[in-house]
Amino acid sequence: MEQKKVLDGIRVVDLGRFIAAPFCAALLADYGADVIRVDRVGGSEDRYIVPVSTEGEGALFLQVNRNKRSITLDLDSPQGQEVLHRLVRGADIVIANMPPRTMQSLGLDYESLRKIKPDIILTASSAFGDQPAVRDRTGFDGTGQAMSGAVHVTGLPDQPMKPMVPMVDFSTALSCAFGTMMALYERKASGMGQEVGASLLRTGLNLASGTLIEEAVLKLDRKAQGNRSPNYGPSDLFRAKDGWFITQAIGPAMFKRWTRLVGKPELLDDPRFRDDKTRGENGEALSAIMNAWAGTRTRKECLAELEQARIPSSPVYSPREALEDKDVNAAESFKWMDYPGIEGGMPIVQPPAWMSRTPPSIDKRPPTPGEHTDEVLREIGYSIEQIRELKKNEIV
Repeated sequence: MEQKKVLDGIRVVDLGRFIAAPFCAALLADYGADVIRVDRVGGSEDRYIVPVSTEGEGALFLQVNRNKRSITLDLDSPQGQEVLHRLVRGADIVIANMPPRTMQSLGLDYESLRKIKPDIILTASSAFGDQPAVRDRTGFDGTGQAMSGAVHVTGLPDQPMKPMVPMVDFSTALSCAFGTMMALYERKASGMGQEVGASLLRTGLNLASGTLIEEAVLKLDRKAQGNRSPNYGPSDLFRAKDGWFITQAIGPAMFKRWTRLVGKPELLDDPRFRDDKTRGENGEALSAIMNAWAGTRTRKECLAELEQARIPSSPVYSPREALEDKDVNAAESFKWMDYPGIEGGMPIVQPPAWMSRTPPSIDKRPPTPGEHTDEVLREIGYSIEQIRELKKNEIV
């Protein structure tokens, strides 16, 4: 008998765009929820960013919309609103990340939704949160990164740098999924729904919180110093004869092993390196020693010696190397799936958390626009003739 998933029987209406909201919905789908993505007629704008298929579907869209069904819908029309209301009446959760004014104008704010379904849970992420002074401001992943202080301490003193992966977006999605599960858990006791919120700004601030607390207490006004840590060392990216790798030595025991590794035990008596704090302050000298050691070895040799010395390290991979690495693949990191217009399939990254008895799984490829419109409309009570009329009027 097939094991039921944790969220079997839970229905989600996904009105999310880009990453934070859609990935939250995808995670719920991985654990068994029936997620219905509401697309614009013709396909929503987030579908076509970083295109990889012959029809233009984007890489990030494919990653964050697996395990879903798609219905196309004109939300601005009265008929479209009625379809949406029927969807909400049969749902447990609505997920969206539109500006609050847009949510209200479409009747998607929590007060409007609870009139349709009293125990509905609304999960609504935003750029800045729900406080009146900031709730109508727009923003993307880079907003949360840049305003948190993280970009300032990344890169070089005269050139801040933003990571080119949307860390704040994905982290916000994880927070939204966590909050949604808490709301579902609480509803079992109270029978009541509620609104779950998360913002890119607060997520970015959480990720940068150690740096913010340090500044508030010590007033150091830190500047960027490349990939080198200011708090311990050696901690940097290093170049071997044939590639880059990272290593991070933290604490006296690990530093002692490192000095033996590079053949410089006398560094233990150097006052510049007496503890993590001073090793961070004098990290440039430690990085120079490590680079000289690494420059005479291949990356594989460096990593083998560091592993033997029990000092954490790993290669710095290109995306291609990450996809081809035997350990990455041995960890069952990808679910390869077929998709229309993509030759040879695509790797969808598996959900980050797993469970021993009721594991998540990626069972369905991302949907094409409106792929399940007829199916979903029939489920919520529309007849074949009514569906035909909705299509004729371009409502779906």
